[in-house]
Amino acid sequence: MAIKIAGIPVGPLGFGLMGLTWRPKITSDEQAFPVMKKAIELGATFFNSGEFYGTPEPTLNLQLVNRFFTKYPEYKDKVCLSVKGGVHLKTLAPDGSPEGVRTSVMNTLKYLGDAKKLDIFECGRVDPKVPIETTMGELKKIMEEGLIGGISLSEVGEESIRRAAKVAPISAVEIEYSMWCVDAAENGVLQTCAELKIPVIAYSPLGRGFLTGQIRSRADIPAGDMRLFFERFSEENLPINLKLADEVVELAKAKGVTPAQLALSWIKKHEEKLPGLTIIPIPGATTLERVEENLTSIVPMSDDEFAKIGEIIKSIEIKGGRYNTHAEALLWY
Repeated sequence: MAIKIAGIPVGPLGFGLMGLTWRPKITSDEQAFPVMKKAIELGATFFNSGEFYGTPEPTLNLQLVNRFFTKYPEYKDKVCLSVKGGVHLKTLAPDGSPEGVRTSVMNTLKYLGDAKKLDIFECGRVDPKVPIETTMGELKKIMEEGLIGGISLSEVGEESIRRAAKVAPISAVEIEYSMWCVDAAENGVLQTCAELKIPVIAYSPLGRGFLTGQIRSRADIPAGDMRLFFERFSEENLPINLKLADEVVELAKAKGVTPAQLALSWIKKHEEKLPGLTIIPIPGATTLERVEENLTSIVPMSDDEFAKIGEIIKSIEIKGGRYNTHAEALLWY
């Protein structure tokens, strides 16, 4: 059964748009539009975008969203669009000040135009210089003005979730969660969201492609790709981390599914194990083949299979941070 986020029914999986525009080679409309349509048709009606998801122009993702819904207006009320902002577009440093978040919302609305409502706005990271109550207070005003439909949080700690929820209703909490990033299960974030009945949006559920088994070395990552700057993909750490990818591939083979299908089904299994939890993985894709594989991926998983995967994850130490030292400082704030 579909749940509602910001009043819009969404399916068990969503769709991440970042990879369509924030990579060395931008995906053309001719390729992106069929993928986006297929995602909607397969029930992935939670779309995740960002004010800064573009290279070399930060707003390229918003421009893509505008063009898509301008061409296909019949979909605009069927999709819940969440957009990250609240950062300086040149430096990506967080700006949670009232002026900063309002400027970000207004800029996002400018690029979306009349093509699509801004259903959910979220600050990409908590601004350490601004009390979260101040940020949420301004976003609540913006929501009451009808400019946004809801407020989400991104990469926040348990305390910040509780403090924010006392100021304004929280539509969702977006975090990285996958077999090689289980922090949220260990630091209380999943448990807090389950308790407060806040849906969790799990980005990079396939470990930025690592868990599919397709990345065997840095040579498999395109030149200029941001993953080349992340610690887990370094020359030193990647060969060590391959142990987990190899385990996922073998488990998937034994189960008769693809590694991506196993990884996504494992995430959804958390809903059975933690009462009150709703978790929506948002894999991205640039091809019809990949979006069909990802979004038809949920297969039954037994408690024994789930437990076995948990034991494997605990037995393998992942080397390197998810990003780099500078960016890591802003996680779980």
